[in-house]
Amino acid sequence: MKAVRIHEPGGPETLVVEEVPDPFAATGDVVVRVRAAGIVPDELSWPATWTTRAGADRTPVIPTHEVAGTVAEIRYGTTGFAVGDRVVGLTDWHRDGAAAELVAVEARNLVPIPAGLDDLTAAALPVSGLTAWQGLFTHGGLRAGQTVLVHGAVGATGSIAVQLARSAGARVLGTGLPADEEPARKAGVDVFVDVTTTALSDLDERPDLVFDTVGGDALAASAAVVADGGAIVSIIAPPPDPPAGGRAVVFIVEPDRAQLAELVRLAAAGEIGTRVGAVFPLDEARDAFTAKKRGIGGKILLVP
Repeated sequence: MKAVRIHEPGGPETLVVEEVPDPFAATGDVVVRVRAAGIVPDELSWPATWTTRAGADRTPVIPTHEVAGTVAEIRYGTTGFAVGDRVVGLTDWHRDGAAAELVAVEARNLVPIPAGLDDLTAAALPVSGLTAWQGLFTHGGLRAGQTVLVHGAVGATGSIAVQLARSAGARVLGTGLPADEEPARKAGVDVFVDVTTTALSDLDERPDLVFDTVGGDALAASAAVVADGGAIVSIIAPPPDPPAGGRAVVFIVEPDRAQLAELVRLAAAGEIGTRVGAVFPLDEARDAFTAKKRGIGGKILLVP
């Protein structure tokens, strides 16, 4: 099969496209014929990209861990799927990913793609959707009637967070650049904060939860605006100052089949949408991995 690989730790400039053996499916795995794979821009810097769970070197590696496609092979001992089923999910961080024509995935990390949901939209869901869900509800404890401030309200994760928060009955504030205001409001932001003209300290209301997807100055200023006893949840770094009487959490997204199934259901029903920024063929993987640095927003996808 054709795959994108990297033979030693490095950046996107070291990615190569080459012919490699088809993946081996272990017990409990399915082999998925890839229709689309989602990129996390910093995944080449993760320790799990380069080592097994025991810490041994596993290069050369195939990157990307979000996949949408069809089941091509079912390993003995695997249940719940049939060849030809459309599926979406996450590959294990310590295993080869989906920047290839085929990928072996643990069946427990996959859910069916319902009719009406296309492969590109599905592939953009797992990391961004699960990160938004876990940031808002698992770690943030967001409830109906509360107010949440989402930093980076139109990013791949932030835009889903806005939509999930609104569907949960929360009031949503969102930060971004001037060009972000219209898409942020379409996603469901009640109050948009233009970070080039408005300081967080000028907000007229204090959110119960700050969900941070950008870090930097926005994260640093959050402790001063969150309500007493509230929470700051970040996917970037711990906030410099914790909120008064509240909680500060930084987390890494975890696979969760039940949560992903609900996200897929919401997407198929048109209740949430994903923002696909650009789609690249495997041969242009280097460009795909540097797309964010060139100002392309939304989810970046690779397609065989």
